[in-house]
Parts: sequence; structure tokens; C-alpha cells
Amino acid sequence: MRRVYAIGSLILCTAAVLLLGLRAQPAGARPPHPPAAGCPKDDSGLKLPAGFCATIFADGIGHARHMAVSADGVVYVNTWSGVYYGNAAPPPGGFLVALQDKTGDGKADMVERFGETVQTGGAGGTGIALYKDAIYAEINDKIVRYPLAAGSIVPKAAADTILSGLPLTGDHPMHPFIIDASGSLFVDVASPSNSCQEKNRTPGSPGVNPCPELETRGGIWRYDANKTDQKFSSAGRYATGIRNGEGLAIDAAGRMFVTQHGRDQLHANWPAIYKDEQEATLPAEQIMLLKQGGDYGWPTCYYDPFVSKLILAPEYGGDGKQQGVCATKTPPVAAYPAHWAPNGLLRYDKAQFPKRYSEGVFIAFHGSWDRAPYNQGGYNVVFQPLAGERATGQCEIFADGFAGKAKSPEGAQHRPSGLAVGPDGALYVSDDVAGRIYRIVYRGGAGAGGGVTPCPSAASPAGPLAASPSKPPEGVNPDAAKEEHAGGAVPAGATPEMVALGDRIFHGQVGGAPCTGCHGADAKGTPLGPDLTGKKWLWSDGSFAGITKTITDGVSQPKQYRAPMPPKGGAQLTDEQVQAVAAYVWSLGHKAAN
Repeated sequence: MRRVYAIGSLILCTAAVLLLGLRAQPAGARPPHPPAAGCPKDDSGLKLPAGFCATIFADGIGHARHMAVSADGVVYVNTWSGVYYGNAAPPPGGFLVALQDKTGDGKADMVERFGETVQTGGAGGTGIALYKDAIYAEINDKIVRYPLAAGSIVPKAAADTILSGLPLTGDHPMHPFIIDASGSLFVDVASPSNSCQEKNRTPGSPGVNPCPELETRGGIWRYDANKTDQKFSSAGRYATGIRNGEGLAIDAAGRMFVTQHGRDQLHANWPAIYKDEQEATLPAEQIMLLKQGGDYGWPTCYYDPFVSKLILAPEYGGDGKQQGVCATKTPPVAAYPAHWAPNGLLRYDKAQFPKRYSEGVFIAFHGSWDRAPYNQGGYNVVFQPLAGERATGQCEIFADGFAGKAKSPEGAQHRPSGLAVGPDGALYVSDDVAGRIYRIVYRGGAGAGGGVTPCPSAASPAGPLAASPSKPPEGVNPDAAKEEHAGGAVPAGATPEMVALGDRIFHGQVGGAPCTGCHGADAKGTPLGPDLTGKKWLWSDGSFAGITKTITDGVSQPKQYRAPMPPKGGAQLTDEQVQAVAAYVWSLGHKAAN
């Protein structure tokens, strides 16, 4: 009988099994951190506290989300696909992946894929867990169960459906979950919108009151992991007011904690109330103690770390200061810098790491986009000390360097997404950009336990504006702007000086526009917004006038991307500044053509 060790989070299911039988090899450039002293096999590029070492356990397995590890050390990973990843083709075979190190060198020697495939209608997912000799995984609108067979690291039988009918629309269609010792299945069913506005992510649009999304979204639902063919409904709601709770963990006393992705676009949608730098500093990300019947405030409230209170959201009449009904909602256990995106949560319950790591939780921060035009943050794994139901101090950066040189959605080489711990005490971290799995162990030695870096406070200022990756349009002489934009890269009716100004506005140096947050600092697009450097136009004919109109009006219902664009990008741009940005965007496509 296979004894299950760990509960994690991931997704996917059904029949086809593809045996690759090859050691996964590193793909792409590595972050610029040399191997730590005493870690000769450390090829990860990660920066870790003294005494810890890491290896690349597997690579290129697809957009790896959550993980679970069996008692015999097999790492199960759920992978995802779709609009979040530019609709790129996933690797062949099933979306679920089993990884095993048979030689003990810290790298997976066996890589087997199973479950639903693109051909069978699968798209992958996030949630995954091990319970009673079976793999539970999210696939499309279902959570299914695969019984594990003796002598095989992958299931041989078809999956049973545990839960079906989960909602898939909107901004957050993933369904992370966790199973407790009694067999209760807790599922995050995140919100389809940013803040339950009449028009999602649109400046000045009021919130719908009461928010109808809360009937079937924006909370945690509870079901029975031992029962098949359960149907999702509002009756299963366990707790509410949680916009996007991707990370779930249970401590030794049975208390459950959940992360909260805070809302976006306070300044972009309400510029009369919030300053441009508050786009990057509000609201805080959170860890919350999950209790039955709890109401954690979304969409009516957000958490302001500068005053340590839940504040009434502007969509519901808030002015950025008053609490109103939010004084009755449940505040967080701990808060973190805005928009860092806590995707994974894990209680460390083994003895391989120093004892203090068993007295808290690890958090995988996927990394921000909505701090633009200021520097982005997150893209790391942190440790949060806890004592019972309370945080006992500031968190610390445990692992960094995943992103490489650029902490941005378009530039990050790797982004932490899931966490799991093996029976030997190794910590696994998944990456959903390049499909890398990291394995972190403790070796001790001289200076072990040192080199701890405190997390920045959730109430830290926005910091400096992000540097533009391109050279200044003005160059180093008075004619540099004309030289830079010469050769047909200026639309009729504009000037090189307008294009140069548009470059500065696009990169946040003038006007406070967060353009790079969705389109990337290189304008080549992210999962949130399209590439602007080519000739494909979704909302106009690509003319200077057409681009100007699109920027002025905004895009409330994107055709292919996740994030709506507010009018004028959510910034208080003048008509002349809008034309300058349009000229710059036009020039990008035409320079590419030239």
C-alpha cells in the first residue's frame, strides 16, 4: 500500500500516460548567483540563507503550478495552459507530471506525464493533493481522483469525479485546494473580477451592492474528499470575502491559513482619491486565519498596511480613510507589500531544516505587475514566523533570484508558484514560466543560519520609478530624439519630439501611466496585455488616429487578454500626452517593420 505523505495544490486528469524516461535538463539562462559555498551541485542560481543548497530538480515540464509529494518521494505537479501563458502550446502528453529521483543526486531521473491532454479537452490547472493512496487534481471545472497502483508512480485507472461544475469565467479561473486529515476538501473559488464593479476595472464604475459574485465566487468552499459526483453550489460556501486565496496550509493544531491576492488599480480607477504611488503600495497582500463563516472583506474592503486596518473600498463609497462596515470584517494575520501575488503557502513539518522553520509558513510570491511604473516586487519565497494564530515578527526572504535580472512579468525567467515538502525534508518550489522545479535542502556548516534578509515592510514606500530598458530618446546630444525616430518611424501628424515624449510616458517617467505593467517594459506584451511591437491590432486599424482613439476610450472587454485597459491607461493624461503615447506605439510597430 502506498502511504501518502504530503498535501499540496495542483491540477489535471484522465487517461493518457506518456513516459519520457529522461532526466529533465535546465532550459534557458540562469539567474546570476554563483553556487553557494559548500554546495558543489547547486546549479539553481538562487540566493539562499547560509547552510542551504538548491538544485534544479526538473525543467521544461510545462507551466508548473502546485505540487504534492508522496511518502516515497515522488513529486506530483499540476501544469496549466491558456491565456495566462499567451496560449502557448503545452508539452505533449498529460498535464499532470510525476517526477522521481532514483539516483539520489537531487535531480529527477524519471518524468512521466498522465491525465487529460489537449486532445481530450484538457487545459491543465493549479490544484493538486495526495490523500488515501490517490492523487486529487483540478481539471477544467472538476476535481478528480486517480487511485495510485502498487509499483507505479502514475495511476493506471481512469479518474473518478469528486466535484464538478466549478466556475471558469473571469479573471481568476483556477481552483487550488487542500484536504485535511478528516477528508474535508477546501476549494478556493476566486472572484471573476477585480472589485465587483458594474464595469470591471473601469475608472469610476461603482461596485454592485450586494455583490452577486459572492454567491458562487470570492471565498472558500468545503466538500468531502471521500465522496464522488458532488456538484458545486452556493450551499458549500465555508468562508467569504476572499478575492483570490491561492495558497492554503494547515498547521499542527489543525488551524487553516489562506493567502489573499489583494485587489488592483486603486489609483488607476480612482485617481481623485489615490496618488499615483499608491497604485504600487495599496492594498497589502495577506495571510488570513480561515474560519467557518468568516467574512474577510472583499470586495467592500481592502487592507491598508499604513494604518493597519481594513478600509472601505472606493467602489462602495470609501474615501481612502474611513472603515465603515470594514470594522466588522476579519483582519489578516500578516500583511505583505502590495501586488506581490502569494500563489503558494506551506507549513514545514519535517526536521531537516533548523527547528525555527517548523514554527511558521513559507510563501511563494509569484511577483507583481500593478506596481508599474515603479519597480515590481515579489518573485521570491519568504518565511513567515507564526505562534498559534499570530505572526511573531517580520517575514524574511528565504529564496530569491528566480526572476534573474528583471523582476517583471515580461522579463522574469522564472516565477515561484507552488511549494511542497518531501519525506526527507527537502523543500520543492515550482516555476510556471519555464516549468522548472527547484529542490532546496539544508547542509549546515560554518555560518549556517546566517544571511537572513528581512522582507520589506508592507508599509514601505513605492520606491524609485523603474528604469526604462531602452536608451533615452534624447540620447546624448540635442538631435538624438530626431536621430532615434528618423527613418519613417514617426506617423504623419506627429513629430520625433512627440514620439520621444510618448516613450517617457509609456515607461512611467511622465504622467504616472502604468503601461509597462500590462504591455511590458519592452512593449512586447505579457499575459495581461498584447505585444505592441508588431502589426497585429485588435481594436483599430493600427493608424495613428486609431491608436489614439483606443488609448482615449480604453478597452473594457479585452478579446484575448486578461486585463481591461481603463481610458487613458488609468492615468490623468492630457490629450497631447495621449497623442504622444499613440505616436510612440505607432512607431514601435513601424520600426519593427523597417
